Amino acid sequence: MAYLELKNVCKTYGQGTASTEVLSDINLKIEEGEFVAIVGFTGSGKTTLVNLINGLLKPTSGEILFKGKPVVDTSHERGVIFQNYSLLPWLTVGQNVAMAVKEAFPTESKTERSKRVSNYVEMVGLGPAINKRPKELSGGMRQRVSVARALAMKPEMIIMDEPLGALDALTRGNLQDEILNIWSKDKRTALLITNDVDEGIYMADRIIPLKPGPRATLGPEFKIDIERPRDKTALNDNANFMKTRNAIIAYLMDIGNKRKSVSNAIYTLPDLTPKNFVGQF
Repeated sequence: MAYLELKNVCKTYGQGTASTEVLSDINLKIEEGEFVAIVGFTGSGKTTLVNLINGLLKPTSGEILFKGKPVVDTSHERGVIFQNYSLLPWLTVGQNVAMAVKEAFPTESKTERSKRVSNYVEMVGLGPAINKRPKELSGGMRQRVSVARALAMKPEMIIMDEPLGALDALTRGNLQDEILNIWSKDKRTALLITNDVDEGIYMADRIIPLKPGPRATLGPEFKIDIERPRDKTALNDNANFMKTRNAIIAYLMDIGNKRKSVSNAIYTLPDLTPKNFVGQF
């Protein structure tokens, strides 16, 4: 039994002639302890897919199973690192993380929870800012709070919705390594949504492209045959890295060109004559 399984999942917004099928026939299996990356274009439905898996949205049809049971609501078992921070502006860094920790570990003592909060805030390099509010932080610092909050709950599955896109290259690289270090300790199941092919190859066991919408669906999977732990500085000299990277980029370029050819279709517009409003105001 797969740890997470999506069976023929479709998601439609709107009704009748105004409806749009964003995701169509999504089938996916992720095994326990596996790290999977889904890569796709902006606007292809990646965030909708995350919200379905986390229980924030319900599929129009199909089924989503987590540990064999249908996903019907959110749960701290599936921790999400959002791309838009989602911090409470009236709480400090520590309080934002503490609120999630209290929800995940209600039986722990206040001292134990406080230690857990401090450890994860330190882990993302925000110890000196633990008493600051979001408005006092840069965008990258806010995202690090979001990462600390999700990881501090020790979820059984980590779901990451382009969590590092707003960070500078150095911070992004450091947090990639921190997430991998945490994942490697107990091999918690992980799903990364990204538009960065290199990031997906560096972090994941396999990459699955999401074809552009509407009616977006998953493409063929690409297995990452590179031994862990991976060395970023050596990847460019790794034959498997270059082969996999080139294959994924070629696939994405191909479906991108097909999408462009469709968008360049010529439509015949009706012959309309605008009303003359001159002198009526």
